[in-house]
Amino acid sequence: MSPFIDMNETLTKVALRYSAIYLDINREGINKNTEATIPVMAFVAQLKKNGFCVSEELLHALNAVSTDTLAEITACINEVMGVNLNWASLVKGWNVPTGESYADHFLTWVTNIFGGEKAGFKGTTLQCGHFIPEGTFPLERYNGCPFCGTPFKTADFVYKGQGSKLKELRLFTDADMKKTFASLLSSATPLDATQKDSLIMLLSQYEMPAAEITMKETAMLVIRILVNQDRAKEVSALLKTPTDILRYLWYEKTGYVQIIEPKTLVAHAKKMYYHMFGPLNNSADAAKSMKQKLMLKYDRKACLRAAKWMNALPMSAKQAAENMNPKRGMWVRMIRALRLGEYSRKQRMEHLAEILDVFYKQDYTTWQGLVDKARSENDADKTIALLKERPGLFARCLFATMLRFGKDKVLAAFEEISDRLPARLLLSLGNAAENYFDTEETRLVRPITGVTHRIPSNKLLVLYDEDMRNGMAKDVMNVYKSSMERRFAAQKTASKTIYIDPALYNVPVSVGDRATTIQDTSCALMGMRFPVEGDAVRLFLQWGKGLHAQDLDMDLSCRIEFSDNSIAECAYYNLTCVGAKHSGDIQSIPEKVGTAEYIELSLPELDAANAKYVTFTCNAYSCGSLSPNLVVGWMDSANPMEVSEETGVAYDPSCVQHMIRISEGNLSKGLVFGVLDVAKREIIWLEMPFTAQTLRGADDRSIEALLHKLEAKLSVGELLDMKAKAQNLELVATASEADEAYTYEWALNPADVTKLLSGEVNKCTE
Repeated sequence: MSPFIDMNETLTKVALRYSAIYLDINREGINKNTEATIPVMAFVAQLKKNGFCVSEELLHALNAVSTDTLAEITACINEVMGVNLNWASLVKGWNVPTGESYADHFLTWVTNIFGGEKAGFKGTTLQCGHFIPEGTFPLERYNGCPFCGTPFKTADFVYKGQGSKLKELRLFTDADMKKTFASLLSSATPLDATQKDSLIMLLSQYEMPAAEITMKETAMLVIRILVNQDRAKEVSALLKTPTDILRYLWYEKTGYVQIIEPKTLVAHAKKMYYHMFGPLNNSADAAKSMKQKLMLKYDRKACLRAAKWMNALPMSAKQAAENMNPKRGMWVRMIRALRLGEYSRKQRMEHLAEILDVFYKQDYTTWQGLVDKARSENDADKTIALLKERPGLFARCLFATMLRFGKDKVLAAFEEISDRLPARLLLSLGNAAENYFDTEETRLVRPITGVTHRIPSNKLLVLYDEDMRNGMAKDVMNVYKSSMERRFAAQKTASKTIYIDPALYNVPVSVGDRATTIQDTSCALMGMRFPVEGDAVRLFLQWGKGLHAQDLDMDLSCRIEFSDNSIAECAYYNLTCVGAKHSGDIQSIPEKVGTAEYIELSLPELDAANAKYVTFTCNAYSCGSLSPNLVVGWMDSANPMEVSEETGVAYDPSCVQHMIRISEGNLSKGLVFGVLDVAKREIIWLEMPFTAQTLRGADDRSIEALLHKLEAKLSVGELLDMKAKAQNLELVATASEADEAYTYEWALNPADVTKLLSGEVNKCTE
């Protein structure tokens, strides 16, 4: 395949994430008076079968490209939507239950222990070797072994065109792609997995633009490209502290742009490979294997490169040593592995020698040590004075400092430095304040390993009554609002009118919710609500793409909560319950094409049973984390969705409402990926990783806390209202009559929302 085709395929995949199709044409040269050609109409028909339609501009633009390009785009979209994979289920026509029970599994287990057919039992021996006795499983209803979950048949088709709602695709030109590239590079918030993956693909296709990279994690992706191209001078400009160097070295070693300490990775590997069935428990071997993997070994070229980076740091030796102190243990190993002591004795390496001398002698004081000492001595003035020196760290301990020293003195000092902080950090404080100061609320933390944990409230909260705590939360939000008003008011704009898409009032500002899954067909923000159009919601799980046939058990499950607080579960151990049906438990994958599981939810049945919420989860029952490239999501349509009576195929790309893919760097074993509000007929997309082999490891209180946190977040619409008020902009009803138009499509790029937060942009999408 030619590089040109590779480039087009890559850019098509990136554009699709922004609800667009990439065409290598000039937007100004589009002839809007031409009628669509026959190949273009055929292409549009294929898009419709996959659930897409095109904007008027894109329709005219398609006339300017070759039929080969149309065919390549069609193939790329088919690949993204997974239409060429195996979507057969274990049970044929699984919308009609097979009636299998625990007794069937028990009798099959017993007869296999005693020899099956050789022992005189009547039944059938399947190609996997298991004997199924007569009177147990109805074998004519299965595509594989009902006992061990091994599929025997695959399907080479999916349903198409049943969807009742089409997703419009717009035009992306080279200029749009480069603009997206620059916005990802300059994003002032950490990139989520989708953005990170898009940036990596764009880095492989374009030269580096002149964009300021503010996020350290983004810089790591760029540095890898520059290192491979031997552009040492540009790399040095991005490495400003020892922590930056350590971050890159660790990213090169582990693939994670966050610095995850070795002991954390070892402990996490141990958890991932724990199995509830003792003989399958590989936790000890996994921990040993991870330790071996993390052993440091560098060649002379890598050692010299790191030594030069350290020697070129623009910090004093004491500043550098203080910066290295929080990861002192890792630095001791790195210094030894990189032979920095040896290189520090060479000519023109004097600064490196001085840094190592100060570091080993510990001839430095740390700012954090001074703060801890002042805090332990209850010296409010000294503590606050030190915190004002580092506004970012002041923001991170603001709530605890308010509880210790009182809100008036602390907030007065914080307001003095608030305008020096990124708006995203202030917004995070405002969003978190209500939850933090409420003793009844569950607090959630999500460490860099990705798994969500509940933590107890601050013990000092009991010293304050409810009114005082509510006042603290309100005052924190007022600091944010007043700071944003000053920032917006200071922006120069010639605009007089503004359009705010009503949908933006339901879109939370994407700050602090870094998704670790990849969205190949959209860029929905966490907390977004999807209305259910039909009477059925169909969950789907597809895994094993590109992998050889093997035992690899991923599970799709859901938990139903009723108004009387009772619970029902639909999972591999309970294939049918009120309002839900499961397609059968597959435990092995066929060669290369993967396999699938489904759950169908009936909203009329759930309504009749007084169900409140349905939580969607997927889990890795096999040892290890969720399989890379595993795809999970849900389908919905006002039209009936079919289920094959021969293969059990129930997938239709045109009915897919939301779909996510597990990235290569995934660290979780389970994932909550949505919650259905039965009364409102809405599905809330969220991402809550957890460490468990089954649905029962997903904590209800944590899910409720995450939902409450998302609901309490400031919406993009509310943020734009603040901008309109501060700049005296008049709200108008349509985008066409506005000087500044903020549409739903604009909000799908969190990097652009971030620029609004930081006051870098005024005019947005047309």
